Amino acid sequence: QMWEEAIALGKELAEQYENEMFDYEQLSELLRKQAQFYENIVKVIRPKPDYFAVGYYGQGFPTFIRNKVFIYRGKEYERREDFEARLLTQFPNAEKMKTTSPPGDDIKNSSGQYIQCFTVKPKLDLPSKFHRPVSEQIVSFYRVNEVQRFEYSRPVRKGEKNPDNEFANMWIERTIYVTAYKLPGILRWFEVKSVFMVEISPLENAIETMQLTNDKINNMVQQHLNDPNLPINPLSMLLNGIVDPAVMGGFTNYEKAFFTEKYIHEHPEDHDKIEKLKDLIAWQIPFLAEGIRIHGEKVTEALRPFHERMEACFRQLKDKVEKQYGARAVISSLDDRRGSRPRSMVRSFTMPSSSRPLSVASVSSISSDSTPSRPGSDGFVLEPLLPKKMHSRSQDKLDKDDLDKDKKEKKKEKRNSKHQEIFDKEFKSTDISLQQSEAVILSETISPLRPQRPKSQVINVMSSERRFSVSPSPPSSQMTPPPITPRTKLSFSIQSNLELNGMSSSEIPDVPPPLPLKGSMADYGNLMESQDLISPTTSPPAHQRVSP
Repeated sequence: QMWEEAIALGKELAEQYENEMFDYEQLSELLRKQAQFYENIVKVIRPKPDYFAVGYYGQGFPTFIRNKVFIYRGKEYERREDFEARLLTQFPNAEKMKTTSPPGDDIKNSSGQYIQCFTVKPKLDLPSKFHRPVSEQIVSFYRVNEVQRFEYSRPVRKGEKNPDNEFANMWIERTIYVTAYKLPGILRWFEVKSVFMVEISPLENAIETMQLTNDKINNMVQQHLNDPNLPINPLSMLLNGIVDPAVMGGFTNYEKAFFTEKYIHEHPEDHDKIEKLKDLIAWQIPFLAEGIRIHGEKVTEALRPFHERMEACFRQLKDKVEKQYGARAVISSLDDRRGSRPRSMVRSFTMPSSSRPLSVASVSSISSDSTPSRPGSDGFVLEPLLPKKMHSRSQDKLDKDDLDKDKKEKKKEKRNSKHQEIFDKEFKSTDISLQQSEAVILSETISPLRPQRPKSQVINVMSSERRFSVSPSPPSSQMTPPPITPRTKLSFSIQSNLELNGMSSSEIPDVPPPLPLKGSMADYGNLMESQDLISPTTSPPAHQRVSP
């Protein structure tokens, strides 16, 4: 479960796969494994093994371990008693020492075998890349791995014994062991290369104890925030041991020992340390408040009376601490660590389509009165956004549309090609007079169901009106706008002297061909039904004059 080491090796392999071997299949598989390792680091709780200091004293041991001290890394959940039993099986004649103090020369020079074993605490050595506070789940790996310094603390009493308060004269004799290599390594045990000892004063010991307690509360709170399924029994024991003064006395013993006028007068050099201890006591209250809040959310009905009593003790403790040392407030950093999006941004991504505001282009398209010449050409579909319009317009609206169409027609006439101008000159004399009393709507549309006309009729209609269709108009009160359909361009082949398809005007007969049979439903409303309106000068070529 040393996923941090696996990630470091994976990065070396990734460099080879990507830049040396160009094996992208292996690279993708490796990156998937790395992603799983990162997820395991954050989510999986790993057991913390214990470390043991073992000294082999006496001339009866082999020379490579004689009178030397080694640091061993225990197995998962292995207790010191089990480790000692496993160690003594290798040296059945050895005798286990009862004390943890270094032995004298008489034991070192004796012919027997003496083994000294006790638990040591690894000292955290964070890598330099962690230059800012990070999650406890990430730091916990380095508390028991990649460690080279270990410490063992032994209480020592100095001065007069105080029966009322044992913390006043309790000194700590701390021994630091430095191994040859970091643990764990290629072996589970390494030799100790240097040993030195320091003494911790009672006030410094109180500061360390308060700091460790606050860190322990905060770490357990973070674990429950990250994983709501954790059991609350360890949290209950931790909170009750701090909040209930009948269990351990809390920090009241520190107040009696170090916050008195006598101690401050006798130790003026400890003024800063006393202030630091007071600050740690004040900071413990917000940590406890968060822990009790989580405990109240997860407590069962059977433990409800226990939780209520703990809350009552905490209220008394909070009032006392805030009155003497001030109030502190903890800013929750859970959202900052997760790097979640702002709520406004999340809302913008999860808003349903029915409540989304329209874009600027859509709003401007809706508010515009102009109708596009080709449906779908502007890229917007407006039917779902607007109710269906009524198919009736006022006369003023119709006149306005007619003026706009006239302007468009004039622009189109200026863009006519040279062939169109020749075509107009040749057939200018054959204009058809229509009734002036009736208003007409000129629609440049061709129904998709209409069959093709013979070329003679198309040419005659074009020569007379230069329009595709002519239809009478209903009264203005019932006027409906023409349907908008894609335009169809007609191409003509115009030759001089009316030589159409190799035939001259003298060869064209006087009788036009009959209309084609009506094979399906089609729009014949625009076809010329009056034979008088058809010019006798044009007719289809000979090969088209066949009766259907």
